[in-house]
Amino acid sequence: MGKTIVEKILENHLGDGSTNKGEEIGLKIDQCLTQDSTGTMSWLEFESLGIDKVKADISVSYNDHTSLSFKGESSDDHVFLQTVASKFGAVYSKAGNGVCHQLHYERFGVPGQTLLGSDSHTPTGGGLGMLAIGAGGMDVAVANAGGYFYMTVPKIMRVELTGKLGWGSSAKDLILYLLREISVKGGVGYVIEYGGEGIKNLSVPERATITNMGAETGATSSVFPSDAVTRDFLAAQGRQQDWVSLEADPDAAYDKTIEIDLSKVPPLVAMTGMPDNVKEMSEVTGTHLDQVFIGSCTNGGYRDLRIAAKMLEGRKVAKNLDCIVSPGSRQVEQMLLKDGSIEIFVNAGVRVIEPGCNACIGIGFVPGNGHLSLRTVNRNWVGRGGTNKGYLALSSVETAAASAIAGKIADPRQLEKVHFEEAPFVVDDLLLLEPEGPQVEVRRSPNIVAMKPQTPPATVLEGTALLKVGDGISTDDILPAGPLTQHLRSNLPKISKFVFHYEDKDFPQRAEQRGGGFIVGGENYGQGSSREHAALGPWQLGVKAVLAKSFARIHCANLVNTGIVPLECDTSKIEQGDDLKIDITALGAQARISVKNVTQGIEIPATAVLTDRQADIVKAGGLLSYTRAKHN
Repeated sequence: MGKTIVEKILENHLGDGSTNKGEEIGLKIDQCLTQDSTGTMSWLEFESLGIDKVKADISVSYNDHTSLSFKGESSDDHVFLQTVASKFGAVYSKAGNGVCHQLHYERFGVPGQTLLGSDSHTPTGGGLGMLAIGAGGMDVAVANAGGYFYMTVPKIMRVELTGKLGWGSSAKDLILYLLREISVKGGVGYVIEYGGEGIKNLSVPERATITNMGAETGATSSVFPSDAVTRDFLAAQGRQQDWVSLEADPDAAYDKTIEIDLSKVPPLVAMTGMPDNVKEMSEVTGTHLDQVFIGSCTNGGYRDLRIAAKMLEGRKVAKNLDCIVSPGSRQVEQMLLKDGSIEIFVNAGVRVIEPGCNACIGIGFVPGNGHLSLRTVNRNWVGRGGTNKGYLALSSVETAAASAIAGKIADPRQLEKVHFEEAPFVVDDLLLLEPEGPQVEVRRSPNIVAMKPQTPPATVLEGTALLKVGDGISTDDILPAGPLTQHLRSNLPKISKFVFHYEDKDFPQRAEQRGGGFIVGGENYGQGSSREHAALGPWQLGVKAVLAKSFARIHCANLVNTGIVPLECDTSKIEQGDDLKIDITALGAQARISVKNVTQGIEIPATAVLTDRQADIVKAGGLLSYTRAKHN
């Protein structure tokens, strides 16, 4: 039987275990990326391992999330990241160079290689034919140190594409279409592999849009073949030597197959709440808007922004809303300067901001009370845009541009078709700094605080159910992104004060007063970002275990890495304030653990969501202490 693309990459990078589905595998990692939001802690964790130089073939530290340094602590973090990267052998991407995901496939990605990044949208690299996976900062620190990345061998979902997208529809509409079909949980346990004749009609940046937002399905990653389209893209980037052909065998077998005719994909909008809250244009056309945001790592490529410019040429942004454009990379920004697109945007009343994450994570352009912001980004949870009082909807660039003109959600098919012509890529790596070596002194501000030591847990965990939450709790719910916390990512004592800030502001104080305890959740607990601070913050406050009906993959791994026990059980039998007693003496792979609800006088069967290796990590107190002990 033939092999899928995913199977070929896994077999070529097998370091530990076997490639049988459902088993744990240790992967050799070729490339690592970090960014200034999660990277500060990841590099502190790397330092704690005592390794003198990164072992990954390529490691890049990106400055993109707080590139505008809205707080002095952000500037402190940037200096730390630049000097620590230079000392230990990583490339550093300076502020203004762009968003890590887009920059990485433009300048570093190699088909067939593995990429591990401390950001949940690392799978963007799958648009280039990489197996690119988002993970917590500790996992990336270990990979930077030459260790394997452990994961469960995934099932593989084939998405067979035929046809060609029509005017008004785009790659963004395709991934919204898929999200509507399978939901934000439909990709859990899978890598999504795209194929079919239709992929020939999608450029690498379009493919990257799809793989970027594939993270919203819960999938471990998404991947496209490396074909002639990939070869031409790399050649245009001056990196033709990095191209290799990589396609699935004709007789490869898949666990699930979905067929989509691109010609039948219409313009779509995901309304507030979840990325799978997808509506037809007929359901939302005419909805009042207060903001439009075009760009980001999901839709910040040249094709997208050039089309937006051509749609806005000779027109004006509606008076009732504000519109910004944010290129995904400096390369795209330079191309838009050369072809006159920036002038078109300015003349239309659009505000053009530098390449970076910025508004996507609530750093600037925060919607007002009750305001609706239409964005070409990837997430629209309440609180995602920097406030829980405003609302976000997701769309393609075509829909966003048409809506900016109309002042309300509008169907782009009502405007005349614009034609896109490829332009030569501008290759300028001025803001990529090569490392200088061990003589570099790492600069640290008082805001950069080393982690407290990881220590083994007691065999019997006792405490109170500090908080009970419902289904679909995201990492943004656990520890918000945006201006509340963005400048505190290297300071666990301070950032932990914001754990469950929107859910229950008293949680941190209650946890500290009671000497820690437990969190109780519902289905898909911890969905969304790879942000390990959503595990580190509770750990800092003394949380010993999280009990939920099910867990999102990355967050579950982050809990393990911090030494917090993830337990699946019927949480309807636990109320906030109940005293619990959990004996973890027999902790092991999928071990059956009894949770004693002392308050209600009942016992609840639970399953430890662990492999044997992860059980050993928890028993050691966390991944860092486990790794040090293993290699000493």
